[in-house]
Amino acid sequence: MSILRNLEAKLEGLFEGAFSRTFKSKVQPVEIARKLAKEMEDNKTVSISRTYVPNQYIVYLSSQDRSQFEGYEDGVKKELSDYLLEHARSEGLALLTRPTVDFQTDDRLGLGEFGIQAMLVRPPEEEQAASAEPEPADFGHTMVYSVDREARRMDAPATYGGRAMLVGGGKRTVLSGSRVVIGRSRDCDVTLDDANVSRRHAELRREGASWLVADLGSTNGVKVNGRRVHEQPLSPGDEITLGLERLTFEVE
Repeated sequence: MSILRNLEAKLEGLFEGAFSRTFKSKVQPVEIARKLAKEMEDNKTVSISRTYVPNQYIVYLSSQDRSQFEGYEDGVKKELSDYLLEHARSEGLALLTRPTVDFQTDDRLGLGEFGIQAMLVRPPEEEQAASAEPEPADFGHTMVYSVDREARRMDAPATYGGRAMLVGGGKRTVLSGSRVVIGRSRDCDVTLDDANVSRRHAELRREGASWLVADLGSTNGVKVNGRRVHEQPLSPGDEITLGLERLTFEVE
């Protein structure tokens, strides 16, 4: 049985035969799996001896489509992770860690559309081998798929005017340039004195007139408004948590 057919059988078992009744939109987990594999192969990083592929994936769904996964989401994420692991092995592709798949809601998507963002992220510092692993790739753009439209890039999030800044710990840091790295290391643009913060924990990255926060493979992760994220566009007033530190994104 092919890897994809095996996944389809597992999903049927997961939904206990109610698959067609549960999923009434055009977004099907097996189609998500196909596009995850496509994004894996479209975002290769070649080192001296290996071809690495992304190990973290975010699947964006409209609120209506995501509601259909209620009660099944954890099981679907596990099956998709298993599928990507087997796909990488069968194609001779290297992974830094077991692939992870996360679901997020994006209200810019219509019913039947889903976005995929593929990222190559190092494991936590203490688990890293100090040898020939590739540097973390840039956090990739998001591709949007639909059965009745051609694939397209996700439009940029809504923009805002004024100076953007990070507020916390009695400091106000004006964000400048295109990339602001936050972490425990003195080499970071914003240094946090917290043992729970990784040396290079996260970055704020400018995209057009907007900013987003991205986890740089930290040990304890990044939260926005209390929810753990890999990458998240920011709006004024959003609270970013790194370790025990809480920072607020503001715009003058």
